[in-house]
Amino acid sequence: MSAPRDTAAAAALDPRRKRALFRAWHRGMREMDLVMGRFADREMAGLSEAELDEFEALMDLPDPQVFAWIAEQETPPGERDTPLLGRLRAFRAG
Repeated sequence: MSAPRDTAAAAALDPRRKRALFRAWHRGMREMDLVMGRFADREMAGLSEAELDEFEALMDLPDPQVFAWIAEQETPPGERDTPLLGRLRAFRAG
């Protein structure tokens, strides 16, 4: 699987963000690696603490479920239908 492209930017992240970036690239489902990993490469440094909490919470859920929400194949429950999920959807749609 591809690693983050900007290693200098990744090195400048705090330990929590580095862990989240690593997890985003190592999901277990290739489609999720590509969506979450690329999104994290681009957005990780700028996520607020609350957004980072949401991102980590999404990564704790099963990949097929989260992918179905991102791909808009299923409607997420209200507490998961957040602006961050909207950003992931827009990112995937590219």
